[in-house]
Amino acid sequence: MRAWGETVWAGPRWESVLRHVVERVSAGREPHPWWMPRRLLTVVSADVDDSAGVGAVWIVWRPRSSRALEHIALLEWYGERWRYAGGGSGSGDGPVDVDVLDVENAAGALSLTRGRDLPHSVDAAPWIGCAKVRLGRDVGHVLFGVRRIEVPERRTLIVVWTSPRTSRGVRPVIVALGRDGAELSRIGTHDSLDTHTWARLREEL
Repeated sequence: MRAWGETVWAGPRWESVLRHVVERVSAGREPHPWWMPRRLLTVVSADVDDSAGVGAVWIVWRPRSSRALEHIALLEWYGERWRYAGGGSGSGDGPVDVDVLDVENAAGALSLTRGRDLPHSVDAAPWIGCAKVRLGRDVGHVLFGVRRIEVPERRTLIVVWTSPRTSRGVRPVIVALGRDGAELSRIGTHDSLDTHTWARLREEL
């Protein structure tokens, strides 16, 4: 996704909105604030890893418009509050037909700790990454690394993680589980397709 709208998305007003969203998620509540008109701005999904102190918010501006804009925002708990760390924007995605599991890396940013002790802190600062995950109807939960995430009604979610800067292209293993807890598919750290899709393609050959 291309970088866009830093002055809009990272300004005090929007940072306050993003902070409110991740605080709602941390409290186990619906990410979309009740007072925010969905026709203007829709929070598609948000994720917080409290242990790592990072969060990601997936937002679509004017979702019903032909000129809808999508933004992925990354936040970090830094200086005793949630702060905007970076993100990316684009024209948004069309409908995606998913059998079991589809994963798309969405955005990344260097941790805000990069500014603590320059220039050494730049090399030591972790990478914050996130990915969009779309799920089939039979999926009940997702294992994302060591975290277990319940599938939302929209069957679309965003997940966030941290890794060493030198491994910034590596995301945790993602496993799709059925409602009975059985594994339906998984996608490895460097994979572009999940195991279910690979098995189906082999059968079609």
